[in-house]
Amino acid sequence: MHRIPLFFATIALLVSSAAAFGQDTARAPVFDAYLPDAPQAGQSSSQSSSDPQSPSQAQLPSQDRNPPQPAPTLEGKQTKRILGIIPNFRSVSVDEKLPPISKHDKFKLMLEDSFDYSNFLYVAILSGIGQAENSYPEFHHGAPAYARYYWHSFADTLDGNMMTEFVVPTATHEDPRYYTLGRGGFAKRTVYSFSRLLITRSDHGGATPNVSEIVGNGAAAGIAGLYYPSEERTWTKTGQRWVTQVGLDGFANIIKEFWPDINSRLFHNHY
Repeated sequence: MHRIPLFFATIALLVSSAAAFGQDTARAPVFDAYLPDAPQAGQSSSQSSSDPQSPSQAQLPSQDRNPPQPAPTLEGKQTKRILGIIPNFRSVSVDEKLPPISKHDKFKLMLEDSFDYSNFLYVAILSGIGQAENSYPEFHHGAPAYARYYWHSFADTLDGNMMTEFVVPTATHEDPRYYTLGRGGFAKRTVYSFSRLLITRSDHGGATPNVSEIVGNGAAAGIAGLYYPSEERTWTKTGQRWVTQVGLDGFANIIKEFWPDINSRLFHNHY
């Protein structure tokens, strides 16, 4: 549930790139009547074959009858990992059309996010920070205390992933993946990213309230109260864990939205 350190480096990278994206802000209004989950690909205009001004295929030179096809674009292309480390398994590239996600695939996504090697490293770092700050004095000190911090942090991430990626989405028939907008100005795409906390895709492809995000994180925060010390089981502490996780998921959506741009402009699609 406490994932703040995981995003610091990537958020800093995003902020440093914002100036490059700012030039696109004037291209589209900040707010649209509807922000699509799966934006449609733009149609390029071309002359009709019935246009009397355009030559027929027979009149064209042989080398012009079959013009070379443009190379596939990497615009809005998501990768499985951000910076080659951070899992990005649930992000869908711009205009990518995917079949409905099955219950089995939701469970697989949850396992990938929870048991990926990077999650064990992240939990190890988070546990060290928590112990250094003495976040939970009830855990005491030394190696046994670090072990307590570690399993509590790991349980938090497992609870959150299980509730928001598998249990609740299966019950409500929601798609837990993030569909990249990839077009428009920085402000518009930022609003879209945060709006995905409230709006998601259903298994049938339509827009639906994101019950998995709100209810799932709330349930995970409540479950955490079962294994934390009694001082951490109050309504206030539970609410803080709930709100914090939803907010962090919003920043995670921003990172996912702009990662293809960062990968392209700063790393030249190295990742």
